[in-house]
Amino acid sequence: MTAPLAIGPEALPALAEFLAHAAPSRLFVLADTNTARACYPLLQPHLPPAHELLTIEAGEAYKTLATCELVWSWLTAQQADRHALLLCLGGGVVTDLGGFCAATYKRGIRCVGVPTSLLAQVDAAVGGKTGVDFQGFKNHIGVFQEPAGVFMAPAFLATLPPEELRSGYAEVVKHALIADAAAFEALRGLDLAAAPAWTPIIRHSVAIKQGIVAQDPHERGPRKLLNFGHTVGHAIESYLLTQPGREVRHGEAIAAGMVCESWLSVRRGLLPAAALGAIEQVIDASFAPISILTLERELIAAYATHDKKNEAGRINCTLLAGIGQGVFDQVITLAEVADSLAYYQQR
Repeated sequence: MTAPLAIGPEALPALAEFLAHAAPSRLFVLADTNTARACYPLLQPHLPPAHELLTIEAGEAYKTLATCELVWSWLTAQQADRHALLLCLGGGVVTDLGGFCAATYKRGIRCVGVPTSLLAQVDAAVGGKTGVDFQGFKNHIGVFQEPAGVFMAPAFLATLPPEELRSGYAEVVKHALIADAAAFEALRGLDLAAAPAWTPIIRHSVAIKQGIVAQDPHERGPRKLLNFGHTVGHAIESYLLTQPGREVRHGEAIAAGMVCESWLSVRRGLLPAAALGAIEQVIDASFAPISILTLERELIAAYATHDKKNEAGRINCTLLAGIGQGVFDQVITLAEVADSLAYYQQR
C-alpha cells in the first residue's frame, strides 16, 4: 500500500484523517525549539488530544547520535511499544533524525513526516532516507526507511525567515537541472522576494524526486542523480561546520556545489559553457557567495573522500550532460574538487 503524500492546504486535515485510521497505540511528536514554538500551534488542532511532545535543540549541530539517545530514552521512558507512531515536525534535521530514531527503536515503529521547511518539503522528507551526522561527516549514519505518510502544509512556510526559504530553493533548482530543462527555464524568472506560490513548485519538485526514487529506492543507480551539487556542497558544508561562526545552511552549500560541479561538467566536455552561465545566473540571483580561502581548498576537498557515493576509493560525482540531464557515477579526483573550488572562489 502506497503511503499517503499530501501537499497543500488539505495536508493537515488529511493528516488528521490518516491518524484516525492508523490508530497508533501512542502518538509521539518530535519537534525542535523553533518548530515547537512556531509550527506546533498550527499542527495541534489536527492531532488527537492524547499525544506527547518532545522538543530537541534546533540546528545541524544537534543532528547527532547523542540527540538520538535523547529520543530513544524518551520513547523508552514513555513505554512506547512497537505499535506507537512518531510524528516528526520540522525541517531536514528533525525529519532525518526522527526517521532514523523511529526506524531503529524496537527494530522499527511507524513514522510520519510533517516537514515545515521548504528544504524538507522538496527533498529531505521524501524518499525514505534517514540519518545523522557523525564525526563531522554529513548523514554518515542512517538507514533507508519510508515514512508511513508525509503531509506538507504551506502554512508552515510562512513561519520561515527568507534565508531558510532560499536554502530549500537550492533543491528545487537541483531537481530542475537534473531532470527538467523547462522547469529550470521557468526558474530563471522566479523572484523569491515576491513570495511565489510555493505549492505548485513543491508538487513539481517532489514529483521529480519521486519518479527517480521509484526507479532506484536504495541509491544503486539513477537515484544518485539527486546528489548533484552534493559531493562538493557537502564537503563545503562539513568543513565550515568545524569553523565557528562560518557555518552555512545546507542549501547555501549545495548552491555553491552546483556551481562547482557544473564547472566540472564543462571541463569534462559534458556541458556547454553557455549552460554554466545560465546556471550561475539563477544561483547568483538568490545566493550570496560563500567565502573560501585559498589555503582551505584542499582541506575542503578532503571531505569528498567520505562521500556516500564513493566506491573503492574513487570519488563518484553526479555531473550534467546538459540542463535537465544529469549523469551519475562520474569519477573525479581530489585535485578536480580543489580546482572547482578555485573556480568558485575566483569567479
